[in-house]
Amino acid sequence: MKFQELQSIRRDLHRIPELGFQEFKTQKYILSFIEQLPQDDLQVETWKTGIFVFVRGTKGQNTIGYRADIDGLPIQEETGFPFQSSHEGKMHACGHDFHMTIALGVLKKLSEHPPEHNVLMVFQPAEEGPGGALPMLQSDIMKKWMPDMIFALHIAPDLPVGTVSSREGLLFANTSELYVDFHGKGGHAAFPHHTKDMVLAASNFVVDIQQIISRMTDPLDSAVITIGKISGGTVQNIIAEKARVEGTIRTLKPETMAVVKENIERTARAIDIRFGCESSIDYGANYYQVWNEGKYVEQFKNEMGKLGIHYIEADQAMTGEDFGYMLKEIPGFMFWLGVDSPYGLHHAKLAPKEEALEVGVKAVEHMIRTIQL
Repeated sequence: MKFQELQSIRRDLHRIPELGFQEFKTQKYILSFIEQLPQDDLQVETWKTGIFVFVRGTKGQNTIGYRADIDGLPIQEETGFPFQSSHEGKMHACGHDFHMTIALGVLKKLSEHPPEHNVLMVFQPAEEGPGGALPMLQSDIMKKWMPDMIFALHIAPDLPVGTVSSREGLLFANTSELYVDFHGKGGHAAFPHHTKDMVLAASNFVVDIQQIISRMTDPLDSAVITIGKISGGTVQNIIAEKARVEGTIRTLKPETMAVVKENIERTARAIDIRFGCESSIDYGANYYQVWNEGKYVEQFKNEMGKLGIHYIEADQAMTGEDFGYMLKEIPGFMFWLGVDSPYGLHHAKLAPKEEALEVGVKAVEHMIRTIQL
């Protein structure tokens, strides 16, 4: 596939970002592209807004899986590109337009020249939330075509084009969203003794949970609790009856996530007693760690060298990816693809260089054809 075709696909998809399980235009676009490919060795199944494409190999003894996520983010784009998002308040600010384009480029090559192994191409919705990997993994379609190994990529704005990066073992952390609602009794600002102030309760909760990391987890382990949003009250002279805290939890170990949550819940109960309120906790989307199988990372490193693509050993990152659920059940790996953007992931001005599309197609197709199971 020529660069101009890849560029055109990426720009088409960049214009129509959609949130998790709302990727209707995106699904339609991908299906339309697939319909134009040679169909002799393809089987296509839809799942909600996602798509499975099974490519029959020439030998067909094993199946290699490849996943591309397809959803966008609730971000107002500020790139100024002529092909920027046509959907108000939504943007492909995490590079999923790149991920889809690379997968389609690879699929076209596989449909024209089938590989030895079978291939299951997974176009997964809702990676950014509420999470599409786990239910897709548990679907009857996935079980029918369950791959023997699976891999995926993610764009890396801080790496140059022509570079890939991965590592054996832990690549991305265990993550969980955190939403805590506090309910008390509102009233006049001049009579606080007749109220139960939820702004005060929420504020104390935010301060108290910071001690969980410093005093209740192993100093040799790593964990993060970040509160990104606090909301409560109506005007300056009314004591708030309700308040809400929103944040995220990141841990390197699944066991540490359980410890952190247990102590968050204990802290919330203490706040309830202290301020005479009632709290409720919702953890939202939870993502399992991305754990790379060593033998596949080693093969990837060696094969990239043969292609002239520069490989860099990656650091562990506290970012989250629901592809971790697939790697929990199926051996495989994930890698970073350098796209050299001055702005990072989830930024309104993310601007990955489109030359990386060809590198991605080259790397993924080569691994599908050469990987040793």
